[in-house]
Amino acid sequence: MKNSLEREIPDGKKPFISPTSYAERIYHSLPETRHDGNPVFLDDLDDAFKALDIKPGMTISFHHHLRNGDHVLNKVAHLIEKHDLHDINLAPSSVFPEYDLVPVIEQGRINDIYTSYLNGPVAQAIQKGFLKGNLIMQTHGGRARSIEEGELKIDVAFLACPSVDRQGNGSGAFGKSACGALGYGISDLYRAKKVVLVTDNVVDKLEKYQFDHRFVDYVVKIDSIGNPEGIVSGTTRITRDPIGLKIARDTSFLLERLNVLKNGVSLQTGAGGTSLAVMDQIGKRMAELNIKGNILSGGITSYHVKMLEAGLFKNIYDVQCFDLEAVRSFRENAGHIGISASEYANPFHKDAIVDKLDAVILGATEIDLDFNVNVTTNSFGSIIGGSGGHADTAHGAKVTIITSPLARARIPLIKEKVTTVTTPGEDIDILITERGIAVNPRRKDLLDKLTGTGLPVYDIEELMNLAHKICGKPMEIKKSSEKIGYVEYRDGTVIDSLYRLR
Repeated sequence: MKNSLEREIPDGKKPFISPTSYAERIYHSLPETRHDGNPVFLDDLDDAFKALDIKPGMTISFHHHLRNGDHVLNKVAHLIEKHDLHDINLAPSSVFPEYDLVPVIEQGRINDIYTSYLNGPVAQAIQKGFLKGNLIMQTHGGRARSIEEGELKIDVAFLACPSVDRQGNGSGAFGKSACGALGYGISDLYRAKKVVLVTDNVVDKLEKYQFDHRFVDYVVKIDSIGNPEGIVSGTTRITRDPIGLKIARDTSFLLERLNVLKNGVSLQTGAGGTSLAVMDQIGKRMAELNIKGNILSGGITSYHVKMLEAGLFKNIYDVQCFDLEAVRSFRENAGHIGISASEYANPFHKDAIVDKLDAVILGATEIDLDFNVNVTTNSFGSIIGGSGGHADTAHGAKVTIITSPLARARIPLIKEKVTTVTTPGEDIDILITERGIAVNPRRKDLLDKLTGTGLPVYDIEELMNLAHKICGKPMEIKKSSEKIGYVEYRDGTVIDSLYRLR
């Protein structure tokens, strides 16, 4: 075990295991069907709640494809309160600020919460100590793995679905609440004991769908499952910041010098402003060099769609749409293919998309001298996000690049040790800031390729010292001793703990 990962973990939990153990694992195939009949259609979510006979100790799951526009999770939370339920475990694939879970958490109705991303009032309530059990932060691929292997047992999945046909098949491509790909709900669909599709649009027949009626027990039609404009919450526009644009130009130049930008290249970037600027720069360079790529993946935006429709890439493999132009493309383009979270990033899936990536461009809240990355908390320990697909893609891609300003609001990016480990340093290859580039010593092959390119390559400690000269050395923030949860790596091993705020 690396020194940088020697951290306190919850009693009884597994220590971190190197990803080299992956080859020893066997991927568990999914069932072909759960029943041969059609689901029961209901007109009221409360009727489904009663029919399911939800009891204390059960685990309820949701997907997050409507993001801040989701109404379904909130309606279920209100029913938990109405029916005076306690000791319920929740497994939403992500939690956003508009999710109305604070009352049921503060009332002590919720035990454990499993999720891959979390911020806003729910995070604040948990860090105040209101959650009875643990907060378990997983990766997107790790969540799929844990469900499909039976580690995370889901009793009822409430899956928002923009369109459902009369047979009970569901699609996210059509309807007034269309949100595109529904990849984060597919493991829940297959493995939950009971599945409820919640929709606001019932049609006669869907020719294409991601939710198969043979795994659906109930369909509930309500007035509105959510506001699709809520899926664009967050930054989904190219940055105009000169620092971000410089980082983007340097990243494109670096990929070219590493011989990553060539015919058949497969890439993923995030949906933040700098990441999209990187994608824009890459697209322009590919057009100039007449390069035709193979796969774009991840959270898909209009910028990815533009590259697909310009013929720069053969396919988009989409687990989640990040804006309405991506939803339109998912509906219309044959090369825009919806996949499950398992197909995307399950570490034990035999053909996961993350393992086909030539490069992935990711962000960081913090990075340390061992290249461990934090995107779960800020430097004060407040929960502001989570891995999502960060650790999954970092491990799978041939080259993993972190792009970030050297400091934000006078807080240096590089620390001796990160506040919280989200992605282990052994999965990170290169850090690009506006002041210079650092290469993980594990990747001497990459460092050799960058020699003589004119790029400003430094040891990561040199960059940290430069940041300290500019901003000053930050004082150490002491953690509370009260644990409120933990961070899992994609194979289910624990790599860090989460703490109550002082």
